Amino acid sequence: MKLLSIIVPCYNSQDYMKRCIDSLLPGGTDVEIIIVNDGSLDETAAIAEAYRRQYPEVVRVIHQKNRGHGGAINAGLANAGGAFIKVVDSDDWVDGTAYRQILSALKGFPETARPDVVISNYVYEKEGKRRKMVIRYSRVMPKGRVFTWAELGHMPKGRYFLMHSIIYRRGILDECGLQLPEHTFYVDNLYAYIPLHYTRTLYYLNVDFYRYHIGRAGQSVQEGVMIRRIDQQLFVNRLMVSAFNPETIEGKRKRRYLLNYLEIVTLASSALLLRGGTAEHLRKKRELWQYIRDNNEWLYSKLRHGFLGHLVHLPGNTGRSISVSLYYFSRQVVGFN
Repeated sequence: MKLLSIIVPCYNSQDYMKRCIDSLLPGGTDVEIIIVNDGSLDETAAIAEAYRRQYPEVVRVIHQKNRGHGGAINAGLANAGGAFIKVVDSDDWVDGTAYRQILSALKGFPETARPDVVISNYVYEKEGKRRKMVIRYSRVMPKGRVFTWAELGHMPKGRYFLMHSIIYRRGILDECGLQLPEHTFYVDNLYAYIPLHYTRTLYYLNVDFYRYHIGRAGQSVQEGVMIRRIDQQLFVNRLMVSAFNPETIEGKRKRRYLLNYLEIVTLASSALLLRGGTAEHLRKKRELWQYIRDNNEWLYSKLRHGFLGHLVHLPGNTGRSISVSLYYFSRQVVGFN
């Protein structure tokens, strides 16, 4: 069995995938790199096959009809043989020094005492920005040892684990039966949220491992793109709401973390709908909050009556303008994306 499976979803990635894959190759034969060519129309398939031929003990390639980011991750999970699983998007890359430290830590865990999730830092590699923002967790988690959710410190709103910071133990993904929606953007929120409900043990390595490339033209996290794809954001938001059950989540700190993450995602959905501003957008915002209320009255009360819930419910056109302005201000102060 390989130590680590790294899934690289690729769709028309010819212009940047080499940087990603080259950064992963130093893992050697401890690692399998699973390149999933998700129906690309450019030279992605040929580039992937060239890597497979050159590194047959390390690189595997899956070609499939286009199924979207979630479908590509699903295919990778179905074929992964590693004890741990990591997803690296094809326009991102990893830091070499941190990579070696990550692999050393994974090797050091006894087979019967591997943590459910390994957390590391990630860096926003934003186009045109010299100063890089690093998301670290050193103030809220013990370092260099396995710990439980009960030992997690206070996580500020907006400081949560993205897909970029997570390496799962394979057994956790099997236990939760994760299947991501196909042809849907923003499923990385589901990947970073649903399996955490099943985790009991964590390990934090304070290294700046993942380099998150942001600002590329047409990227799915750009605001205008997100507003055009708001139905997909809302679909993911609703799935997260459905997954949250406070009665089955063990421990107050895990429950608080999962609640805060869901609150931020719901705030983002609501603010994007307010930013859209049409009657249809406002209707969809009402429907989202009604869905939360119908699904879980306790959750609705927590989200609606918190500061962020009040923030996106200021009445009238003036209130909506204030809500959007305060949302942008909150993004800057709190630091969430």
